[in-house]
Amino acid sequence: MTGPTIGSLRVNGATLHYEVRGQGPLLLLVPGGTGGVSSFDGIADDLAAAYTVVTYDPRGMSRSTLDDPEAEQQVAEHADDALRILELLSPGEPARVFGSSSGAIAALHLLTAHPERVERLVAHEPPVVEVLPDASAHRLLIARVQATLRAEGLMPAMAVFAAGLKKAGDSIEQKAEIKLPPQAAARVERTMANLPFFVGRIVPSFMSYAPDIQRLEALSDRLVLACGQDSRGELPYRPAAFLAERLGTDLLHFPGGHTGLTTHPAEFGELLAKAFRA
Repeated sequence: MTGPTIGSLRVNGATLHYEVRGQGPLLLLVPGGTGGVSSFDGIADDLAAAYTVVTYDPRGMSRSTLDDPEAEQQVAEHADDALRILELLSPGEPARVFGSSSGAIAALHLLTAHPERVERLVAHEPPVVEVLPDASAHRLLIARVQATLRAEGLMPAMAVFAAGLKKAGDSIEQKAEIKLPPQAAARVERTMANLPFFVGRIVPSFMSYAPDIQRLEALSDRLVLACGQDSRGELPYRPAAFLAERLGTDLLHFPGGHTGLTTHPAEFGELLAKAFRA
């Protein structure tokens, strides 16, 4: 497998770094969290055997720079970035799209705003907590995270955030330590640099986003909602499960938890390819 083709794309208020590999129908991978292109290191090459795989750093992350580093972040603008990439690399043809976590939120908006550009979307644990009956409690969590960030700094805010994501009765200390593959461990230092932007700009905006459920119902034939099989009961799992039940669709379970893409890349990539063939 040869290395990817690297490019940059000017969009509104930012310059996006993207990479392309393989050939065939276009498959856009939308990263979440503090990840970017490297989020898909474990699956991109295998998927490129059947698809033209496009990965990118979201605006404000890694090599995708903002014109105004202090600019507020909006789901619709991140979804428009994905749209611009599709228009550049798959003009006139709908594409397959995979989104994870906050990237799945952007991908959901892309589907509802521009369904003609999406042939099939697999959305893995989009934390659209506004759809939940107890959404008000999660608004308080987001407010606590931001207040802690301002008053105490990044790592205390991350601790508050992590505690709010776990399932009832669980604790961070009780979880077994997961040994990451060497390639994943090597990128931890790079993604740490994105944490302040993620916690301060992405978390409050994206977790306050309410998807258009009626539009999703109308488009449910091209939407696959997915979760990690080890995530049951955790906050990122619940919105996808809620939406799948509301839309009357099956909930696809990937190996691992919220970060199964990193911890179980081979199995994750195989199941993702199967979901797009279905």
